[in-house]
Amino acid sequence: MPSTRYCSSIEDSARWEGFAFREGDIVISAPSKAGTTWTQMICALLLFGTARLPAPLTTLSPWLDMLVRPAAEVYGQLDAQQHRRFVKTHTPLDGLPRADGVTYLVVGRDPRDVAVSLHHQAANLDRAAIRRLTGAPEPAGPAPEPLDERSSLLRWMNADDPPAEDLCTLRGWAWQQQVAWARRDDPSVVFVHFADLERDLEGEMRRLADRLGIEVPGASWSELVEAATFDRMRDRADELVPDERQGLITDNRRFFRSGTSGGWRSWLTPEDASAYEARVAALMAPDLAAWVHHGAAANRPVVRKRVCHAFTVLRGCIPRVIRRGSSALVSGARHS
Repeated sequence: MPSTRYCSSIEDSARWEGFAFREGDIVISAPSKAGTTWTQMICALLLFGTARLPAPLTTLSPWLDMLVRPAAEVYGQLDAQQHRRFVKTHTPLDGLPRADGVTYLVVGRDPRDVAVSLHHQAANLDRAAIRRLTGAPEPAGPAPEPLDERSSLLRWMNADDPPAEDLCTLRGWAWQQQVAWARRDDPSVVFVHFADLERDLEGEMRRLADRLGIEVPGASWSELVEAATFDRMRDRADELVPDERQGLITDNRRFFRSGTSGGWRSWLTPEDASAYEARVAALMAPDLAAWVHHGAAANRPVVRKRVCHAFTVLRGCIPRVIRRGSSALVSGARHS
């Protein structure tokens, strides 16, 4: 049984307890806006061996714990699939059952870029449709004015809600990545980073094919890699958008807004950036923080040196940072 239950107005990780795994299943466990749909598309391309998918991506790879559809309906849809299954979730690994023969893909991205994407995504959701499908009550009074970009990012950075109730904050993000990082030596857990997909899409797709045991004919690679680029995915937005075929997103193309990193730089003042670094130092150990912000580049000596120096300055010594980060994360579990 999972050690933690993650529950919000739109998702409930308890739905995983009723799911019958098969050997070979792939579970994509990614924070919202970290590159979930990109990873799903890569899995689809590798598994089907063609850019012409047999069904919309959200049909092939449903979000199991989202509450807009009855659990039995989603279980039935997955049970009927004859291909190797790949299932989407935003639930951290400690909220998912461990099953033999199942591979868990963990997706990471610079948290600041995630905050930017969350801000834009908030304006692209049909919240009335989501409330209708989940049975959530109508909000009392008029909707609040949307926050400007900087205010939105700062609220995300400073929010202190327990991760089990809200994963869409820096604290929730850190918790989710820390849970996965503790299993980084587990052969059933594979890490994917948004920045690595940007830097070397074909190389990362080949690495994933190898880790998943998928053989791809050499002549197919150019077609598959091109289909996985952000521009080509945007061109197919109606087919690939993760709306569970329920019309949850108001503009499908806008869901694939940019596919780039670094937009947060124009949102934060130097003082904001320093506050962010201090917050990260309190929530994450240095090795995890390096991977979260840089992906595979975190292994480069110059990056490791820069990250370790930043943590030393912020907390006096690296061991203290590790203890404080672990304490903060454990506290989140106790309150969940």
